[in-house]
Parts: sequence; C-alpha cells; structure tokens
Amino acid sequence: MAEKRCYYEVLEIQRSATDGRIAEAYRKLALKYHPDRNPGDEYAVARFKEAAEAFEVLSSPEKRARYDRYGHAGLEGPGIGPSQFRDVGDIFEAFGDIFGDFFGAIPQGHRMHRGADIRCDITIDLIEAAHGTAKAVQFHRHEKCGACGGTGAKKGTKPETCTYCGGRGHVVQSTGIFSLRTTCPSCRGSGKVIREKCRDCNGSGYVRKRVTRKVDIPAGVDSQTQLRLQGEGEPSPDGGPPGDCYCFINVTKHPLFERNGQHLICEIPISYSQAALGAAIEVPTLNGHKLLDIPPGTQPGEIFKLAGYGMPDPRGFGRGDMLVQVHVEVARKLDFEHKEILKKLAEYENADMTTERKSFFQKVKKCFHPS
Repeated sequence: MAEKRCYYEVLEIQRSATDGRIAEAYRKLALKYHPDRNPGDEYAVARFKEAAEAFEVLSSPEKRARYDRYGHAGLEGPGIGPSQFRDVGDIFEAFGDIFGDFFGAIPQGHRMHRGADIRCDITIDLIEAAHGTAKAVQFHRHEKCGACGGTGAKKGTKPETCTYCGGRGHVVQSTGIFSLRTTCPSCRGSGKVIREKCRDCNGSGYVRKRVTRKVDIPAGVDSQTQLRLQGEGEPSPDGGPPGDCYCFINVTKHPLFERNGQHLICEIPISYSQAALGAAIEVPTLNGHKLLDIPPGTQPGEIFKLAGYGMPDPRGFGRGDMLVQVHVEVARKLDFEHKEILKKLAEYENADMTTERKSFFQKVKKCFHPS
C-alpha cells in the first residue's frame, strides 16, 4: 500500500493557509481532475479522491489540529479519521452542497448515511479490571418520537411532498459541461414539507432519551481501552444504519499495586532483622496472599519477581508479573531491651566491619586524605 502524501502537498498549499485558501485550492484541483473532464483516466480519479480526503481533514479545525500535531497517525480511530470514499459518488454527496455541486454528476437514487457515533465513560477499579466485570452504563441518544412515529408531523397529519423540488430534495441547473445541484431551500433536502409540526419533537421526528445498557468488560483492560456497542449510537438521518457507542474505560489507582502495562509493582516494608537474616513474608496479590522468601542479606530497594501474578492480557496472551520491591523499615520507638540489643550490634559492627563498609571508608579516606 502506497504511503499517504502530506495533505498540504496534495492541495499544493502552505501549512499556514487560511480556510478560504484551502477551499480555493481544493476547488481548483476538483475541477482539474473532475471525471467529466478526464473520462476513463484512473489517475485523475485517484487524484480527485485524494484531494477530497485532504480537503475534508484540513477544512475541519479539529481534524486539522490533530493532523498538524501527529500527522496521519493522529487521524486513526473511530469518528476521527477522514471518510473512506469508495467512489466518486461519495464525494459528490459529501461536498456537493459546499461548492454549489459544481462536480457535474448527480448520484442515482438516495444514498443513505450511517448515524453518528457517540461516547460514554466507565470507571472500574484494578480488581475489576484484573478479573473482568459487567457494568450498566447510561448515555443519551436520539430515538424516534413516539408521538409522531418519527415523521415530525402533528398527530393526524403527515409530511407533504415538497412542490418546489418535486420531492427530490435538490434543484438542478445546467451550466456548460457541469450540472449545478443545490439543496432545495424549501425542504432542505428532505423532499418533504411539514405543515404542522409535532410538539414533542418540534418537527425533527426524534427526541433525546437516556439509554441503559449492560457492558461486558474483559479481564486485563487498561485506562483508555475502547469497547464498542454496535448499533447503539445515533440513528441515521435518512434510514441508514445507526452509529455505534464507544465506551472508554478508566481504571482507578489501587492503594497497593502500581500498574505498568500488564505488570504490577508492590512495595513491601520489612524489618532490619528480616533483611539481614532472611524471612518468609506474606505479600498481597490479585488472588490473595502468597509467601515470598526473602534471602539473608537482602538490600533496601531490592526487587523480587512473582512470575504470572500480574494482569492478564485482554487478548488472551498470558499474564504479566508482579514485582515486589522491599524497603527496610526503621523502628521509630524502641523499648529498653531493644535498644540494648542494637547497641551491642553497633559495637559489633564497628569492631568487625564488612568488606563493603571497609571499601567505602577507604574511598572516603582517599578523597579527603590523599597522602
């Protein structure tokens, strides 16, 4: 697959181009590579589509900002990237009204559009993320008005065929090799006129409602994971398929475990005697407590790995690890007996310095007494 060209390069404009300059550049290319002017020329069709994609992105402030910052990678994801124009007819539908439909070809029949996607947010804790869970979510979307059945007309009446455009939704004028098609100003493209509007929906045919749905959350999800509820988005404005609802997952922080991808990090305090002599301590895991052997001579900050005790991979590729980092805890309050024991230990340590301590103090001596 060929690498996409820079959209500014496609439209032959500078990155600082104004909205008007972008539209002007697109209009120029659209006329140059229009299929009516280039019959049977596949290269012209490809450039025609490429220019339409570039214009769609750069004419949208939000999409242009994402593209300027991240390039083509910033336009990946549902509802973010440019439309996938399957044929020239898609472009006619998308931009015909914007430019007075100078393109020339009028699509045959009525092209149905997919409804818009919507978003909802779900918050879960780390334990729920580790084991998977089911949550009820609520979001708002438009549904057909029950009072008028979605027609927008007052009960007992119905929409009438627009006499201005004859129900076609557009009016056409011929100018040379082009056919100028514009949206009907009377019915605004619907082909129907409502004389008496439904009071419940004010003639739109739709009312905004709150919807509750159950979402199954797989084990191992992390924050910003997106789950799609197919067909739960906004309805199509002209009888096409509905959009989808995308649920964005937020996993709250855990008081004991810090997450790093599929791995978990847990900090455990141990006493000086446990670090020096070794011990078997209980550490918390996602599935209860587990004994961890602390070897004699363990140093502060040392890390031990419990393989397979981390988070599961949501795609089923095993589990991460738990990394246990130990910290030697110094007692703040000591009784008399404890103090006496530590004094004896201090006397012993001064009398019998370890190799590491000897090495350290020798370095200090060299720094301050080089001779």
